[in-house]
Amino acid sequence: MAFFSDSLRQCPRSISPINHYSSHLFSSFTRWRHEHWIQDIGRTTFLSRSLFRFASVRRVSRASSSSSPSSPHVDLLSFIKASLDKLEGPSHHWLNRDFGNKQLFKDKGTYVVLAGHLLDGTSDLSGFFEKLKLLQQRSPGVCFMGIHFSDQARIADDRTALAELILKEYLTFPVLLSEKEFPKTSGEVRYIVFKDFKNPLIYEEKDLDIASVAKALDSLLTQDTEKSKSVRLFTNTWSKQAEAIKESHFPSFFQDLLLYFPGCISADDIGDRLFLSDTNHHRIIIFENSGKILDSIGCFPGFEDGDFESAKMLRPTGTLYDEEEDCLYIVDSENHAVRRANINSRVLETVYPKVIKKTGGLWSWIMEKMGLGKDDDTTVDADTKSEEFDARSLLFPWHILKRDDESLLVINKSFSKLWIINLASGEIEEVVEGFSKIMKICGQSITEKLSVLEHMPSNWLQQQTAPIASYKEQPSASLLSSFTKLGDNIVMTDIACQRVLKLNRDSGACSSIQFSNVGILGLPYWLFIPLERVFNLANGVQEAHLSHTQELRLLPGKISIRLNIEIPPCTELVEPIQESCIWRQTRGAISEFSSAGSAVEPSEKVGVSQQWYDELDSLAKEIANPEAAEEEEEEDVNPSEVEREEDGRIHIDCPVKTSPGSSELIVYAALYLRLARNEETESATQEVLARKIAKILKPIRNITTMKEDLFVNLLSKSKRELRDVVFMKPMHVRIRLDSKDHPKADNSRDVILTDSSVEVDVSL
Repeated sequence: MAFFSDSLRQCPRSISPINHYSSHLFSSFTRWRHEHWIQDIGRTTFLSRSLFRFASVRRVSRASSSSSPSSPHVDLLSFIKASLDKLEGPSHHWLNRDFGNKQLFKDKGTYVVLAGHLLDGTSDLSGFFEKLKLLQQRSPGVCFMGIHFSDQARIADDRTALAELILKEYLTFPVLLSEKEFPKTSGEVRYIVFKDFKNPLIYEEKDLDIASVAKALDSLLTQDTEKSKSVRLFTNTWSKQAEAIKESHFPSFFQDLLLYFPGCISADDIGDRLFLSDTNHHRIIIFENSGKILDSIGCFPGFEDGDFESAKMLRPTGTLYDEEEDCLYIVDSENHAVRRANINSRVLETVYPKVIKKTGGLWSWIMEKMGLGKDDDTTVDADTKSEEFDARSLLFPWHILKRDDESLLVINKSFSKLWIINLASGEIEEVVEGFSKIMKICGQSITEKLSVLEHMPSNWLQQQTAPIASYKEQPSASLLSSFTKLGDNIVMTDIACQRVLKLNRDSGACSSIQFSNVGILGLPYWLFIPLERVFNLANGVQEAHLSHTQELRLLPGKISIRLNIEIPPCTELVEPIQESCIWRQTRGAISEFSSAGSAVEPSEKVGVSQQWYDELDSLAKEIANPEAAEEEEEEDVNPSEVEREEDGRIHIDCPVKTSPGSSELIVYAALYLRLARNEETESATQEVLARKIAKILKPIRNITTMKEDLFVNLLSKSKRELRDVVFMKPMHVRIRLDSKDHPKADNSRDVILTDSSVEVDVSL
């Protein structure tokens, strides 16, 4: 709960014996303040501010001594400040850093740094990262980062290991890889809090209560004269905090794969269905045993109930199917919540915490959707607010089980805490801490499920257990939610290879599930949302790479625009592109119409009222003869707007109507591809194939060579058949139209309507 002044006292001794006497005086003065002041006051807030002044006094006293070297922490801050302007330097490398993000370029601001050997396997790093994530959710205006200290001998290996760590722990803050050692900083992991690169506050205890750091941040933030409006807009309620957190930047290559950290899986034995947590894509994929995708839950990272298409989650993990209710319980890990998906009605709701929505009419709804709602529009149960840091709160859950007494057993990833949630009341009944105590309550269920692991290949178990097990009691327990039984098969997720495996218990044959009907997943949220949604935060999701632009000068009227898309060489479509993977929008003096979905226009102009009556007539015909209407609808279900010719090109039709003036047509499409099986790929090595995939994906974003090499290393070491890897290649086309006035008829009164057609060639 307090700042650890012992670390501040010890630092000068390791630097120079000259400072030993001054350090001793500082230590004595500190102990005096502790004995005479802290006992009387007894409040952490005063303790934080007092020790903040201590750090200032200590820094000034050292600076006045010309013979003593500067503090290692001051040197560290100078090193960070000097490294902000370059992604890579003589002794530093930035990972998970968006160079276009100007937030980290501020000399004046509040920073929280997790510094030390982040790859040390002897300690549970998940706990350190979870505390930092909680602070990040609570204080979106603060700059967070991690620093790993390495040496030249292992710098290449540390890069790859840090990349895996960023992916598995879902780190959204940048990580600085330093080849420069700093005394008393490169050993144990420490939290360092500072403002304006001055007066660092150091926390060293592994079991540090995060409330002390939070209060220190509050005291530093209150010194700001004006808080950013962008932060205010996104911090009205706790539920909007998650939307203000930027997504992880480094693994953008992995984001474009079909699966991105498939964390957990469960099954419906009766319905022959599987529920896969595509964790870092923030969605649940429902598919058959054959691999055919049936449905998807979740559309965008956030916290929102509703239909599957509009519901939001943040890193869903463990799932549990309830056959009686035909619903799926989902652990919404980084929202610290438990959700329930009704499979029949396709609606997602929150079980815990209790979400209380106060309806205030249409205007309140509009303001809430714009992120401008008042604090009391949507409230979350106070026991689960991250800013409270209550020991009973559900924080970063991972696994889920169900007891006979209608209660849920929710466990965190490291099996250090168990929450028992009552389904009827939606409240936490009991919190159990410690692996041994957890096994006493649900050990039988866990042991029965883990007994299936003996049928799995030992090499796979070693590969999966090593990176995610953070305790020594029973490492295989970390795989509790990573596999399930369905019929004669054991289906398991493979986070190292970003795939799902199927093992036949009788024959022992193991194969990777080949997914089909991938078009039902639609256009990924990180492609089309940034185009029209205005983010209040400057570091919102970036707009993807622009594939093609073209300007056209045509007469107003109907224009049939056809896009001829040439996919990258040595690739093939996984399956024909579906309309759900295409997004069109028109701007200006232009409107989009579907050749299949719109009725044939009459030769004469009709008024709005007449059009309304015509629509009523069409509706009456459908009611009178529903069979004929169904036949017509079946004919229009698959319009010829997406075609594929023998030359391998994809053709997308975009018919529009334009009036005189300037306009723009925006077309976005997600092409699900894989490497073609030909002579070139048959003889290629894993590294060459991985490099081909990286080259295809690289133009999408501003990817550095270092990150491309890391992606190649991770993909190559996964030891999977890279020609089966399904990846998504986005297509972003913008066509600008400049239409002149309508041509006049001979009578100078009527206008001549013209029909035009144009083809646009797009090469990806």
